[in-house]
Amino acid sequence: MWTEEENQLKRSFTFKDFSEAFAFMTRVAFLAEAQQHHPNWSNVYNRVDIVLTTHDAGNVVTEKDRKLAKAIDQLLG
Repeated sequence: MWTEEENQLKRSFTFKDFSEAFAFMTRVAFLAEAQQHHPNWSNVYNRVDIVLTTHDAGNVVTEKDRKLAKAIDQLLG
């Protein structure tokens, strides 16, 4: 579940292993590029942490963030 705090949408995802986590990040990368809205994220082994905020709106959560978060959730079925 996404949480909104400090003007950011945040969510952590856990996968079976690094390969699944990396595959997920690849799919997210294509979504982000298509929407021209790129996440701040990190990956350690099977965990991916994503933070969304709109930099050109003053680092606050906007509809662009909510749209990308929804698209990311849809990747997981």
